[in-house]
Amino acid sequence: MNATLQVTALGQSIWLDNLSRSLIRDGTLARLIAEDGVSGVTSNPSIFQSAIASSLHYTDDLVRLRASEPHAERRYEALVIPDVQAACDLLQPVFGRSGGVDGYVSLEVAPRWAYDAARTVEEAQRLEAAVDRHNLLIKVPGTHDGVRAFEALTTLGINVNVTLLFSVAQAEAVFDAYIRGLSARAAAGAEVRQSKAVASLFLSRVDTLIDRQLTAVGTQEALSLRGKAAVAMAKISYQRYLDRFHGEAFDPLRKLGATPQFLLWASTGVKNPDYHELLYVEPLIGRETINTLPDKTLAALRTQGRPAPRLEHGVAEAMAQLAELAQLGIDMEVVGHTLQVDGVNLFEAAFQKLLQQVA
Repeated sequence: MNATLQVTALGQSIWLDNLSRSLIRDGTLARLIAEDGVSGVTSNPSIFQSAIASSLHYTDDLVRLRASEPHAERRYEALVIPDVQAACDLLQPVFGRSGGVDGYVSLEVAPRWAYDAARTVEEAQRLEAAVDRHNLLIKVPGTHDGVRAFEALTTLGINVNVTLLFSVAQAEAVFDAYIRGLSARAAAGAEVRQSKAVASLFLSRVDTLIDRQLTAVGTQEALSLRGKAAVAMAKISYQRYLDRFHGEAFDPLRKLGATPQFLLWASTGVKNPDYHELLYVEPLIGRETINTLPDKTLAALRTQGRPAPRLEHGVAEAMAQLAELAQLGIDMEVVGHTLQVDGVNLFEAAFQKLLQQVA
């Protein structure tokens, strides 16, 4: 059994943080599902921008769409929705075997609606209808308006991947919105057994920003905390997950067959070359979680990984590390807000570049 399959045996799902027509047509995605136990796919504007720029598989369709579709955003959707549908179809057996717990593909609402709850709901409904697959997750950002939209979408029965979360408090706000949305759905007499949501907590970007702040402080204590904030944040977020979804608050919904909102570790490729390639993988292996890996990190896990259930270990140490950061003047909530704003802006820039490509 290779390391990726060992991870899945420990209760964590491995998803691929990449999607392109090449991965589908050359059989790579099918092989990853069959041989590595990959059980989901995430995408974002940056991923699709790179896919369309680097693959000839889109050329003929793009020529046709330029002649028939005047709207650049609709051209983009016409290019990528077939890829999302094909990935959903490849993962349909996983979805079926898991009873709808796993086997999902994510497609993001246009980033410019990150601060417009009503338009996010509208766009999510439109994209869900266009893809028309049960194992689709619509991605919405974890902004204040995005969380409002997520609650509304959960009430409507639309499955969501809440993205761009960078702090414990942001994750908690999303958990609470999921419970409210499911509760409203149940109160209306609607089925909650098919409801699914994940909360995507971004990791490497947190360390990148905090490491700069720690380097600026410059003390030995500060320097010793570099590369530790993101994993500590993730471990504490998981404790909050256990509190919410394995405590009394979720009991009424659990009795109706509802499933918890799993945490998904995102941004798991290291950005600092001095850090171990699996910094955001091995310490965070645990039940009822997902890790979405870029191709390089997935390959590193396959060849170098030593999986063990470490997510619930070192919680006291993680709390102490976050306390030390606070004592040094590093406010994790300010960091989270800054990174979320930056993340929306980065995705919007990638989306605009993508629209220019298909114009």
